[in-house]
Amino acid sequence: MSARTAAPAAADPGTRVAVLAKQGKFLVAEPFFGPGPRFAVSRDRSVSVGDLVLLRGGGPGPGGGAAGRRGSRRPTVARRLGRPDNARDVIEALMLDRGLRRGFDPAVEREARLAAQSPPGAERGGRRDLRDLVTFTIDPATARDFDDAISAEALPDGGWRVWVHIADVCAHVEPRSLVDREAYRRATSVYVPGAVEPMIPGALSNDACSLVPGEARLAVTAELTVAEGGVRACSLYRSVIRSDQRLDYDRVDRIFAGTEAAAEPWGEPLAAARAAAGALAARHLPIEGRTARGGIVVDSAEPEFGFDRQGNVVAAKLSEQTESHRVIEHLMIAANEQVARFLGQRRIPTLYRVHERPDPPAIERLLDQLESLGVPTPPVPKGHLTPQQAADLVGQASELVAAWVKRTGRGARALTSLVLRSLRQAHYEDRNLGHSGLALTHYCHFTSPIRRYPDIVCHRGVLSAIAGEPAPDAAWAAAAGPWSSAREREAMVIERDADDIARCFLLERELAGVREGEAELDGEVVGLIGAGAFVAFGEDLRYEGMLPVRRLRGDWWELNEQGTVLVGTRSGGAIRLGDPIRVRVGRIDAPRGRVDLIPAEV
Repeated sequence: MSARTAAPAAADPGTRVAVLAKQGKFLVAEPFFGPGPRFAVSRDRSVSVGDLVLLRGGGPGPGGGAAGRRGSRRPTVARRLGRPDNARDVIEALMLDRGLRRGFDPAVEREARLAAQSPPGAERGGRRDLRDLVTFTIDPATARDFDDAISAEALPDGGWRVWVHIADVCAHVEPRSLVDREAYRRATSVYVPGAVEPMIPGALSNDACSLVPGEARLAVTAELTVAEGGVRACSLYRSVIRSDQRLDYDRVDRIFAGTEAAAEPWGEPLAAARAAAGALAARHLPIEGRTARGGIVVDSAEPEFGFDRQGNVVAAKLSEQTESHRVIEHLMIAANEQVARFLGQRRIPTLYRVHERPDPPAIERLLDQLESLGVPTPPVPKGHLTPQQAADLVGQASELVAAWVKRTGRGARALTSLVLRSLRQAHYEDRNLGHSGLALTHYCHFTSPIRRYPDIVCHRGVLSAIAGEPAPDAAWAAAAGPWSSAREREAMVIERDADDIARCFLLERELAGVREGEAELDGEVVGLIGAGAFVAFGEDLRYEGMLPVRRLRGDWWELNEQGTVLVGTRSGGAIRLGDPIRVRVGRIDAPRGRVDLIPAEV
C-alpha cells in the first residue's frame, strides 16, 4: 500500500486477516496489513504456520487492558486464504481485510437466479424488438460483464443514427428486493488485479444482464441522432437486442489503424459509430478527465496484470487511452448527458454525477506550483477570481501542462496529479449542480447499471417516464448520493492498493536472485513529502517506491512552500517533481505494496 493512501476501515470488525506464527507452545495470529495485538488461536489441522487466514470473533475480555488480554476470547480461523508469498492470495486477503464479503448471502443468490430465469419486468414498457439491428460491444479483453452495446448507421443527410443499448438491470432487479438492497449496500463493483467484487450476483452480472454476443438480452436504448453540431435528438425506450460481435479495444485500434479488416455485418456500423464519435469530439464534447470547451486535459494509463495458474503476477502493461476508448466514451457521455437532461426537464428524482467548479484559492495554488517548476501558466485575470474564472484557468493550465509534457518528455504523472488535486472531487448528488470537468450543465451515470448503483437509480427514473413504473423516492435518492459516493471512494482506495501489491510482486519476480540494493534503474520523481520523494521507475515507469530523505546523506532537505521541490539547505541542490533520477531498489515488501529506494550514487 502506498504511503500516500489511507485505508478505509473494514466493514465487519468481527473479522480480520492475520498470518499464523508459532510462539512457544502456542499458535498465534499476527495482524497482516497493519498494527494490532497478537491473538492465540485454536489449533486447526487445515492450517499451518505461515498461512494467511481470516479470523472471526475474539477480542479482549471484560475490563480491557492487561487483564482484558488475559481474559480475552480466543478467535477462530474462519477460512484459510493462502500464503503471503502468493499475489492472488494476498489480494484476496486485502479485499477481505477491507470489508468486502467475497460472496453473496444464499438468499440473495437464490433470488438472482430466479430473476435471471424469469425476469419480472421483461414484458413491461412496450419493449421494441431490435434483434435484427446489427449490434456490437467494445470492452477490455478481460471484461466479463457487458453493460453497453452500440448500433450505428450513416444517414442520407450526412448525419448518423446511434443506438446506445444499456443492460436493463431493472427488469431483473425489483426495488427493495434482496438483490436490490445488497446492490445498494455495495453501491459499486470493485475491480482488482485478477479478481472482482461484483455489485450484483454473477447469475445477473455475468449472464442474464450481460450483453453477450448471440443471446437475446433486455436493454434500455438511447437512440441518438448525431450531426456535426452534436446530438440533435434523443429517444429513450425499452428494447430487446442481440449482440453480433464482442470486440475489444486492441482489435478495434488495429481496425482503425488499417492493420486488420473489419468484418461484416458489423464493419460498416463500426465505421458509422467512429464517425459519429468524431463529430461529438469536434464540438469539443469532453470525456471525464479529458477535455475541451473549458474542460480538463488529463491523460491517464491504467495498469493491467497477467497471472499464471498458481496466482503469481507474471506480466503488466499500461492500458492507455486510444481512439477505440475515446469512441465509446464520447458515445456513452452523449447518452449520459441526454438522460440527465430528460430527467431534469421532467423533475424526476434521480442522482446526477456532479463535479462542482474549483475553489479559486486551489487554482491559484496550482498556478503557483506550476510556476515553481518552470511550467508555463495562463494569465490570471486581475481582481478576485470567480469560480467560473477558476474553472477556465484550470482548463487552460491543463492544456499548457500537456504541451509541456509532450515537449520535454517528462512530468506527466506528477503534473497530472497536481492538476487533479486542485479540483473538487466528482460525486453523486440528487441536485443538478453541473459537471465542471466535462463542461456540461447536465450529467448523470446511466450506462453501467451492472456495476454502479447510481445508474440503477437513473434507469428507474427513466422507466417511470417511459414505462409508467414508480419513480425513485426523493428522500431515498438524496440519501443514496452520499452513500454511493463514499463507497466509490473506498473502492478506489482498495483498487489502488491492490495495484501496488501486484506491482511489487512482479518487481520481486523480475529481481529474483538480485541482492537488495544492487538493482539500479532510471526513474522519475512523481510525488514529494517532507520525508522524501516518491519515484516511479522501471519500464514504462510501472513501479513506484519511496526514497527517504534520510538516505540522501550530506545535506538537510526541506520541502518548499509549494510542495514541488525538496531543497538541500547546505548544498542548494534540488529534487523537483518530474525530475529524472536514478535509484537502487532496496527492500520490497510485496504483500503490503511497498518498495524502499536508495539513491544510485550512494
